[in-house]
Amino acid sequence: MRGVRILMSARPFGGRHELGQNFLADPAVIAAVCAAAARTTGPLVELAAGDGALTLPLSRTGRPLTAVELDPRRARRLARHTGDHVKVVHGDLLRHRLPDVPHTVVGNLPFHLTTATLRRQFRQPHWELAVLLVQWEVARRRAGIGGASQMTAAWWPWFEFAVPARVPAHAFRPRPAVDGGILVITRRTDPLVPDQAEYQKFVRAVFTGRGRGLGGILPRTGRVSARTARAWLARNRLSPQALPRDLTAEQWASLWELTQ
Repeated sequence: MRGVRILMSARPFGGRHELGQNFLADPAVIAAVCAAAARTTGPLVELAAGDGALTLPLSRTGRPLTAVELDPRRARRLARHTGDHVKVVHGDLLRHRLPDVPHTVVGNLPFHLTTATLRRQFRQPHWELAVLLVQWEVARRRAGIGGASQMTAAWWPWFEFAVPARVPAHAFRPRPAVDGGILVITRRTDPLVPDQAEYQKFVRAVFTGRGRGLGGILPRTGRVSARTARAWLARNRLSPQALPRDLTAEQWASLWELTQ
């Protein structure tokens, strides 16, 4: 990681609290992110490149790399330390146009932009894999650990989520108030559900529906009778008091099929 230390050691700018980003400073975490991104080939897009903690090791793979950075000073400085196969773009990660070819997205996301970034990312059509550093609790919820969020349930039929590592707060500079987590999102080659718009309306209805558990919520969606809901819950070994957050990706797909 010598190249990373050289670029970050002479940093002429202050911290980026005004931009909401905490720089990654732990070589082991940097290596873990790069290893996760190595599952694919082809172009890389790095969001919120900062001082290049991920950019420089990613650039050594020789893969085409676009690094997006909001701070113009850091973008100019990073461009001076990368090769011709790396394009450093001064831009907003929420507005940058992603490639129209299969690619991998990598990024140490500003924590306050995590949800907005994910919402935008899910609707982008061409990326195959995303390796993102986000808040630990967000990483867990997106992966369905300890209960899935509505966002996860809405997109699970099209994406798989995994959290291979927790990243302690001391791995960042400046140190954030919470730990981070490496969130790996893989696009499914065969979606579990064909109709995205209608399925996501159903997920929203279930998560916001009234009732004591799924046994009460599902009939109120107007798509499943109380008897059918009870039978489905029994087949899946779920209590009528189970909550929407308790379902797996496969159970959501099965439940959607039940409504058709």
